[in-house]
Amino acid sequence: MTIRLDAGMPERAIAETVAELVEARVASRIFARDAGLWGAEAAAEAAIRLGWTDVSPAAERLIPEIEALRAEFAASGVDRVVLCGMGGSSLAPEVIARWHGVPLEVLDSTHPAVVRRAVAGDLSRTVVVVSSKSGGTIETLSQRAAFERAFAAAGIDPAGRIVVVTDPGSALEADARARGQRVFLADPEVGGRFSALTAFGLVPAGLAGAELRALLAEADSVRAELAADDASNPALRLAAAIGEGLPGRFLLAVRASHGADAGLGRWIEQLVAESTGKDGVGVLPIALAETAPEFVRTPAQALPVAVGPERSEDGAGTGSEGILLDAPLGAQFLLWEVATSVLGRLIGIDPFDQPDVEAAKVAARAALAAPARDAAVEAAPIAELADAVVQAAPGAAPRSASGLVDALRAVVPARGYLAIQAYLDASATRTELEALRAGLAASLGVPVALGFGPGYLHSTGQLHKGGPAAGAFLQLSDTGAGELGIPDGEAGFGALIAAQARGDRGVLAERGRPVIALGCPDPAETVRRIIAAI
Repeated sequence: MTIRLDAGMPERAIAETVAELVEARVASRIFARDAGLWGAEAAAEAAIRLGWTDVSPAAERLIPEIEALRAEFAASGVDRVVLCGMGGSSLAPEVIARWHGVPLEVLDSTHPAVVRRAVAGDLSRTVVVVSSKSGGTIETLSQRAAFERAFAAAGIDPAGRIVVVTDPGSALEADARARGQRVFLADPEVGGRFSALTAFGLVPAGLAGAELRALLAEADSVRAELAADDASNPALRLAAAIGEGLPGRFLLAVRASHGADAGLGRWIEQLVAESTGKDGVGVLPIALAETAPEFVRTPAQALPVAVGPERSEDGAGTGSEGILLDAPLGAQFLLWEVATSVLGRLIGIDPFDQPDVEAAKVAARAALAAPARDAAVEAAPIAELADAVVQAAPGAAPRSASGLVDALRAVVPARGYLAIQAYLDASATRTELEALRAGLAASLGVPVALGFGPGYLHSTGQLHKGGPAAGAFLQLSDTGAGELGIPDGEAGFGALIAAQARGDRGVLAERGRPVIALGCPDPAETVRRIIAAI
């Protein structure tokens, strides 16, 4: 494992912080599961959230069971693995599968077109992994219901094709067992975003064919190094380097170099942002391509971070300042988990709770129960934006594409960031949205994040609401998505995703965050017209 702090970073200050962490034995106490490291108020939560420090014994028992089930499915011609999960239940297994070059379909959306496409696949070859730590995740339960109906309609017994991963004692465990579905139980003392090397990461990735023993070996190979109270501990150095830039440099511009991009940046986004973004402080990583404008001229509020081998040829680099982390995937997982925990101590927050994620869920449930007239999309249409309708809060709604760009420029806080929150079909709009992200970053001169709803609600959504008041938000909703019923549900997927968007922007507005919301009957065309106006 290599960690390098590029020239220009305050090495002396970082060394002093690391020395304080070493003196306080922070690293060894994390691995000893010392819940008092984050203060008295966080102790109760921390006491039941440190199981990730030693997952190997449970993993070693679990892997043979996963391998046997995979062989059983393969013998029956079942080789398409679909994962229904949100946040920590989907990001880690997606990274593992991509890193190992095995196919895993991830369903982390409630957009009707996305769900419809997933259940329309070849069900004769399909096994569905349903992952929910709490057992009550509305998105995941709705997706499971859709697949149960689809399997039954195809003459396939859902019990044999649905695999559930959840915590022991959850309502989902009892219900799945009653339906005859296979259940894998996770460690209840590991929080969702720290669960990469537990059943939540291993079951779906292993069924897809990932080399789980190699992944665990990578983590085991660095455990002693990360647990050492030593100035060379890379997790302590990483946390100290990030913490030294706060509060000004609260954004991490994360890039994967030399083809190492398997979605690791998105996993880092969730782990760090959801863990640290509360009480008005926090760190927001933004996963970016190497060619992103943020690396051409790095904004003052952003710290470049490269994961993967350093580039040896000419090309995008970390610039004159930044962090390089070169380690295999299993080691990256454990490194970032330790560093994030240490960072929580440095900035004085509980890294294991997520209060504002629950606030968004409550608001979404309220919006779903009372789908009243949507004030965020009732303004007059903007013809040049493919009949999109828009509202700005605060301020008057822009009436043109160029006016929208001007409005965004006006509401982004000084040394802040813009987040595009896309409640859209990612496969139909990703290309346009990536171009919009890059165009706005170059034009506005600020880092721009891109998240697809409702998935980001279980990830960076915590920081957007509970972290520094430095963000502005452009929310895009698909008003032409149509509807797809949720079996035994009072509303369909279209109503659900619309309620999640309304709930999210309602909480943002309550927290004083500026939001501009667009409802788009043709999202891709709307985005193209905004790009043309930049």
